[in-house]
Amino acid sequence: MSIAKRGFQNYLLQLQQHPLRTKALTAGVLSAISDIISQKLSGIQKLQIRRLVLKVLFGFAYLGPFGHYFHTLLDKLFKGKKDSKTVAKKVAVEQLTASPWNNLMFMIYYGFVIEGRQWIHVKSKIKKEYPTVQYAAWTFWPVIGWINHRHVPLQFRVIVQSSVAMFWGIFLTLRARSKTLTKD
Repeated sequence: MSIAKRGFQNYLLQLQQHPLRTKALTAGVLSAISDIISQKLSGIQKLQIRRLVLKVLFGFAYLGPFGHYFHTLLDKLFKGKKDSKTVAKKVAVEQLTASPWNNLMFMIYYGFVIEGRQWIHVKSKIKKEYPTVQYAAWTFWPVIGWINHRHVPLQFRVIVQSSVAMFWGIFLTLRARSKTLTKD
């Protein structure tokens, strides 16, 4: 058996035995990949380790657990159904609750924690840019949500969402970062 196949089987076992921890770790790793790519795309020459660690922390401590509990709750509320009407309701709930909340949390965390800006500046940036970010989210994420709720088993939804969120994180980071780059 190949190393990759064994690794994947071990990952599936961990997902079954420790779903929250596995989803949190996965979200943390994907946040790291997202940030490394974002830093390179934004012209940062030397990897900013502090920023990378803070992005990993956001993925691990917030995105993974939030997604785990949110998808579990949605499946309980809608009794695990996957018919078109139910999937449309799940996507609508997700887009009207989790999507705006997660984008807002990211913008607050990025400005306040990662960039170390004062609250007044973070608030001003959110006021200016949040509507555009959320509109972009509503043009992109409902399709992902539909596919995820319709075709992906519950235990894999956070992982699918985290994988796509890796690219969304690149978009948000490039959008949220300050014009002045700090050196680590």
